[in-house]
Amino acid sequence: MPLSEIPLSAWRKRSMSFDFRGRTLRYWVAGQGEPLLLIHGFPTASWDWHYLWQPLAQRNLVIACDMLGFGDSDKPLDHGYCLLEQADVQQALLEHLRVDQPVHVLAHDYGDSVAQELLARHGEGRFQMASCVFLNGGLFPETHRPALVQKLLLSPLGWMIGRAFGRNALANSFSQIFGPDTRPSESALDDFWSLIDRNDGPRILHKLIAYIPQRRRLRERWVAAMQHGEVPLRLINGEVDPISGAHMVERYQQLVPHADTVQLANIGHYPQIEAPVQVLKHYLAFRERIAGPVWELACLR
Repeated sequence: MPLSEIPLSAWRKRSMSFDFRGRTLRYWVAGQGEPLLLIHGFPTASWDWHYLWQPLAQRNLVIACDMLGFGDSDKPLDHGYCLLEQADVQQALLEHLRVDQPVHVLAHDYGDSVAQELLARHGEGRFQMASCVFLNGGLFPETHRPALVQKLLLSPLGWMIGRAFGRNALANSFSQIFGPDTRPSESALDDFWSLIDRNDGPRILHKLIAYIPQRRRLRERWVAAMQHGEVPLRLINGEVDPISGAHMVERYQQLVPHADTVQLANIGHYPQIEAPVQVLKHYLAFRERIAGPVWELACLR
């Protein structure tokens, strides 16, 4: 059965704001229960989670924000964007909401790297993580295959590429990374573009893309955190994703002890948009395994 969509216009009306180091960030909260932090990817925003939002809020206190430089949050031009700071953003949001118990994390793409840093901080006693589920993302730099536009943004001419990036370029990029039968509609592309274009977003794309070399520098720290084994982990992955598909899952299984992985056939880089029912099913199964069947039954009511 399909999940209900939350139109972007309605999603935006539900947002709230908090201050992070003098910048205004937009965030969303719903439900009650154990806190569940949803962390979005590049170059989109928290609306990526809208299909899963209401089902997950039936049993969780679901929390998400548009990170600095993304979506409806501030996008300062004179700023050096950093994954470590984006992890600080998540912790600041939780502090703003007075969440003081272990947090479940569900992350995608760029958000996977932020989640990896939070996992490392958990091991250092600086964050309380109850569990973590990754969707498609560059968990290992050696398996990450950046799209052409990402390579161009990383080049010396990246600032020009970003400013020239438009809705048609987004459509072309998404047609390559989504599954062959699950590409976004024209209306959805309009909404994705609206989030990227908000606050003159294209002018900072070349700065946001700095996350790719940052991942390389932090690889050993983050892989060690995943190998520690204290926090329950699962990887739910669209297997035909050319950026981080089946080849990344294979590497995950090599490096992460007792690797818990799920591959979604014919699904690409955005499984929470392309196959939300499957993602929800496998996420609930994971939470059931670590907490018992009562939790899943409550979620499915």
